This record gives sequence, structure tokens and C-alpha cells, in this order.
Amino acid sequence: MKKTISVMLLCIVTLSVQSQEKAKDYSEKVQTLDSTIKTLYAVISGEKGVERDWALFKFLFKPNAKLIPSGKNKEGAYKVRYMSPDDYVKGSGKWLVENGFFEKEIHRKVDTFGNITQVFSTYESFHSESDTKPFMRGINSIQLLNDGKRWWVINIYWAQETKDNMIPENYLPN
Repeated sequence: MKKTISVMLLCIVTLSVQSQEKAKDYSEKVQTLDSTIKTLYAVISGEKGVERDWALFKFLFKPNAKLIPSGKNKEGAYKVRYMSPDDYVKGSGKWLVENGFFEKEIHRKVDTFGNITQVFSTYESFHSESDTKPFMRGINSIQLLNDGKRWWVINIYWAQETKDNMIPENYLPN
């Protein structure tokens, strides 16, 4: 009898936790282009040891969206890698928590036509929010869709700055 009651209580607690997780409403974070971009940067950022809100991260993306890092391979040829939001979490989630990571937008160029928007978002990356010198910079090319109800990230295609590929002045703060 005690075993049955314990199992029933465990089921009730589990269902309660699951319904609370499903009840999280992130809709205010995707109402404007600005709030969507700010949420994208904020959700992957955090101090060492701090878990990220991967449910919020995934909420930003339209189904079948891609994250596409680019760069040179060992032979010097430019390559890209295609990841789903789940792939990104599996591949980078642990590293972000173990090392601390803050990505901060320092400049933005926006082009919109109808319900589609292309954002060139220049970023700097830090291991801690208290760091003053970035360990990396680059540009995120973010394609978004406004479906009339909210903004969706369709793709993020990015390149890191290198000594051979410096960020142009027009993509840096004035």
C-alpha cells in the first residue's frame, strides 16, 4: 500500500512539474525584432556553471531552422556546418556552462522587406560578464520571419573575425 501511494505521489509531482514547464509563456520575448535579438543573445550567455534556458532558446526558432557556423578548415578552405537548435544545444551547451560565455551585440544593421528581415549583428564574446576584453568577435547573419503574431529565427549564419578576415568599419560601433 505504501509503495502504491509513493508511486502515485511521484506521478503527481512529475505531472505537476511537467505542466509548470509547459506553462512557461515566452511570447513577450518574441513580440518585437529587438526583443527577439536581445533574447537570442541573453539565452546563450551566462557565467561559468550557470545552466541556460534551452526551452527558451528553442522557442526562438521556427521548425527546421538552422544555425550555420562558417570558417576555414585546416587546409584553408571555407566550410559551413548545418545544425538544428537541438544540435547546437548538444554540441555547445556543456561547453558554454563549463567555460562561461557572454555574447554581446555591439552593432546591428537591419534590412526588412515585408515580413522578412535580415540582421547583420556584430558581436563580441567574453568568458565572464566582468571581462573587459573579448576573446572573440564576429558577425551573425540572422534571418527572421514575422508571421503576424511573433518573430521567428529562421537561420543564424555566422563567421568569426580572424586576422585575415577583419570586421569592416561599417559593422562596428561609431
